[in-house]
Order: sequence, then structure tokens, then C-alpha cells
Amino acid sequence: MLLAIDIGNTNITLGMFRFEGQKSEKGPVNIWRLATSRNMTEDEYGSKLLDLFHYSMLELSDLKVVACASVVPGLTGLFESAVKKYLKNKMFVVSHETAKKVNILYNDPAEVGADRIANAAAAYHFYGGPVIVIDFGTATTFDCISKRGEYVGGVIAPGPGISSESLARRTARLPMVEIAKPVRVIGRSTVGGIQSGLYYGYVGLVKEILSNIKVEMRSKPVIIATGGLAGLIAGAVKDVKAVVPELTLEGIRLIWEASRR
Repeated sequence: MLLAIDIGNTNITLGMFRFEGQKSEKGPVNIWRLATSRNMTEDEYGSKLLDLFHYSMLELSDLKVVACASVVPGLTGLFESAVKKYLKNKMFVVSHETAKKVNILYNDPAEVGADRIANAAAAYHFYGGPVIVIDFGTATTFDCISKRGEYVGGVIAPGPGISSESLARRTARLPMVEIAKPVRVIGRSTVGGIQSGLYYGYVGLVKEILSNIKVEMRSKPVIIATGGLAGLIAGAVKDVKAVVPELTLEGIRLIWEASRR
């Protein structure tokens, strides 16, 4: 089995893949999500990993590979230690250096987040190019991959959750609200008004950015969405071909497989 770990700023997503011959099968057979905590220790994360195996009735002896994409540098080394101590494995870490099949055209490839590299690898593998990945995470990112599979760059915007938190924190009377599609655009309550601004504001942001990206790419790319709010926001953007929740985990798996060749 291969365990793929996606360490994000808000959540840590883990996916277990089974092997068939020398390759792992497409699609994780188990997916787990943990809240990201920078205060937990190596031992605390290690015990959580063991609990996931135990309660999913998986044998630790069947685990052959652990591969990780992390955008939280402080947790990368901690997970490497926890994986070595508790899972008895050396952790493969996705980066611009280890992702051999992803040609990154950024001015400084080291600036590209590991999750974005994984998304690019998976999107091109499954959909070809040109392709755009929209990841609705803590930040909303747009990753652009050319017809030849080159990572040409992208866009980074604050995610809806950040906007909601900032609005509540910096105003005296506006509350934190659930990010949801409102019944109507014109809100008839404070909560309704905020939900409308967040939802339709981000739908508009996505449409406008995509429109300008397509002009610069001079093509008609396939558009894929992933991330926690992908189903909610992308559902209102007709250009989105598919919502793929496990895209980053698939990319981690594919990058590890390519590193062996």
C-alpha cells in the first residue's frame, strides 16, 4: 500500500492506495482528514496515524510507501520523523526537485507549493493539456498547464474562509457565517448578505480570472476543480469540467511513481 499525505494550512488529507503489480491503483481506497495543528508533537501525530490504521482494519506491515506534499514547512520534518518512528517508513517529499516529470516555468520553481505541483501532475495525467486546476483551499489557486505539460504559472487569491474570518475579525457587528449558496442574491439579513457576498463574489472572481487566463494561454483548456469548497463554488461555473476531490492525493502518488523510473 501507498499512503499519500497532503499537509495543508487548514487540513491534512491522507489517502491509501493499493498496489497492482509495480503500480498503485487509481483512486484511494481510504481517505482521512485531520485538522492541521502546528502545536502537536511528533508522537501525537504518530499515534493518530496508528489509530487510522487500527480503526480502518489495515495492516501496518502492508504499507510499503509514504509520500507527502506539504505547504507547512514546520510540519514536514515532524511528519518525516513520525512516519519513520511509527510507520517504519522513509517519507518521500514532493517538491520542484523530486517532481521529475513536471517542467516548471516559474521564475523560481522553489516558490511553487508542493500541492500545486501535485495538482498539475494529476490534471495533466488524467486530462492532458492545456488544463487549469482551481484548488479551493485556504487560498484559492489557479494552476495553468500547457499542451506540452509545462507548469506555466498561475494565480493565488485568498480563499472564502479567509475572507469570512477577516470580515468577522475586523468589524464590530458582523458575525462568522457558514459559506453556503444563499436563497437569493439580495440578502434579507446580515447572515444572508454576507453569504451572498462570499458566494457570488467568489463565483465572479473565478469566472473573471478564468476568462483572462484563457486569453493569455491562447487556448481552450480543460478546467478541473478540487479542494474543500470546489463542489459549492465550481458548481456555478459552467466552464468547470469536473470536480475531483482526490486530485492532490493522485498527484502525490503519480509523482512518487515517476521518481522511480
